[in-house]
Amino acid sequence: MQLLNGNLVSKQIKLEIKKEVDELIAKGIKRPHLAAILVGNDGASITYVAAKEKDCKEVGFDSTVLKFNESITEAELLNEVEKINANTEIDGLIVQLPLPKHINEKKITETISWKKDVDGFHPYNVGLMFKGLPCFLPATPYGVIKLLEHYNIDTTGKNCVVIGRSDIVGKPMSALMLNKNCTVTICHSKTVDMSSFTQKADIIIAAVGIPNYLKAEMIKEGAIVIDVGITRVNDESEKGYKLIGDVDFENVSKKAAFITPVPGGVGPMTRVALLLNTLLSVKTN
Repeated sequence: MQLLNGNLVSKQIKLEIKKEVDELIAKGIKRPHLAAILVGNDGASITYVAAKEKDCKEVGFDSTVLKFNESITEAELLNEVEKINANTEIDGLIVQLPLPKHINEKKITETISWKKDVDGFHPYNVGLMFKGLPCFLPATPYGVIKLLEHYNIDTTGKNCVVIGRSDIVGKPMSALMLNKNCTVTICHSKTVDMSSFTQKADIIIAAVGIPNYLKAEMIKEGAIVIDVGITRVNDESEKGYKLIGDVDFENVSKKAAFITPVPGGVGPMTRVALLLNTLLSVKTN
């Protein structure tokens, strides 16, 4: 079993990004600038946005975080998004999800200019992705692809099962694996006899959001297992919680040829994908 180490790979990619940023600055091109909007006081969201700020600093990006009380109205938030759309100094914008229930997440994400949509959520970018055309790829699926490429994992002709059909991970992940010449099956909560699909898969990408969902008996020997899921589970540690993926890592790792850990697998790759998309924005807009 070989660990697909997202922490290690993301560090290497960040060094490459920093080198490219330095070259851009030397040519008189502007420094990439990523903005994030954070609404409310969700602990996980605050931690994630802080990590993005740290990433930006490491690679030489400018970064701005706009924080708003959860009482902000939908109209007010839409106005803030439009301000950033019009700001030529900012190259990429992310709105940290989830948003308060009174705000329509779909309306907010679709208001972000597709030219600054470094999360890859805008329908325009999604359409370009499904056509295989240049665009901002959804960050988590993009990060998975970069991880597979780093470890030279051959995907051509392989059977790939994606567990989960969300717009953020499952659907775009299936499209990108199809573009990588896999034969792709999407499984989900209504799939009958899940194991009949996963046991035949060369590559399994679990994005279902259920801790330890994928068991060892559900995979074949030598499978490649990518764990996108991450759930906070309360425990008695100093933090008061631990992070658990969708994969029963302890047992599945005994059968898998390659596997991602949680944490330290897909998470860091998602963040580095945001940086890659922001860098692309500077070069193409």
